Amino acid sequence: MTLSSYHETLQSLSEGSVTKHFDPYVDIDWDSPDFAVHSDDPRWIMPDEDPLGHHPWYKAQPVARQIAMGLWRQAGIAKVGIDFEQLLIRGLMQYLISVPNGDPEFRYATHEAAEECNHTMMFQEMINRIGYLDVVGMGTIDRKLTMVIWPAVKYFPNFFFTMVLGGEEPIDHLQKALLRSGIEQHPMVHRVMEIHVAEEARHISFAHEYLRRNVPTSSPVAKSVLSVVFPITMRVMLSMIATPSKEFVDKFDVPAEVMREAYWGSPGSQHIKRDVFTDVRALATDIGLMNPVAKRVWRLLGIDGPVSRYRSEPARRAV
Repeated sequence: MTLSSYHETLQSLSEGSVTKHFDPYVDIDWDSPDFAVHSDDPRWIMPDEDPLGHHPWYKAQPVARQIAMGLWRQAGIAKVGIDFEQLLIRGLMQYLISVPNGDPEFRYATHEAAEECNHTMMFQEMINRIGYLDVVGMGTIDRKLTMVIWPAVKYFPNFFFTMVLGGEEPIDHLQKALLRSGIEQHPMVHRVMEIHVAEEARHISFAHEYLRRNVPTSSPVAKSVLSVVFPITMRVMLSMIATPSKEFVDKFDVPAEVMREAYWGSPGSQHIKRDVFTDVRALATDIGLMNPVAKRVWRLLGIDGPVSRYRSEPARRAV
């Protein structure tokens, strides 16, 4: 990718942020009667697209308990989203310190940070209305792992944007799967999800294009290291983003074997785990990070598989 085409892409993304953006307090009618949260609403039951929602143990629970778990799960996903978005905003602001005058990266990355700030307010508003104010996001270990972001932004920006993809791709994939499924969701969740998916498309595009522009020109040693770190980052971030917290497990007494099967021991959940990364496997292939050693790491982590033919392609299933 030439510098001029990269800058053209950034200009297009920046214009998209101006012409198609959302304000959580303008574009969401929080006080609509349809958005009211009721503890007996079956639309809060976790769908089959959620690995735990698909598990027989969860389906065997009383409806009231399924709803309570679904409410907490939605609030927990939103809280993890807040944690990740805040880390991303800080990382982008740190990255922009070194961006020179006139560079289109400054404008686009600032647009993205502003949109992520709106997402944190949107997620927090949903948590407040669900009412589970004791919900937690990332765990203690996850928070410690995020400390690597600061040196990564300054000294290893390709790794930083790899982490960005590791956080954005799983939730984006799972939310798109829910929207495509046609299941009846609570209107508040559906609206929040629509907005998040629409704006995250630009954010994911930027991370893809950044790596597509910068990784191929890296030194052979840097590319070799990143090729191995890339799938490890994806797998670690998947656990941080998509797996329920210990507090959730304790609150609802979820058996350990159920958690192991749902995340990611059963054949169905293993399919989900692989499907999440079809786009990033395609990216890794395109930018020269899918060498024999890297392929083995992807396979050992259980996240290998086919690559997407185009961005956001729905998961394919062999007949």
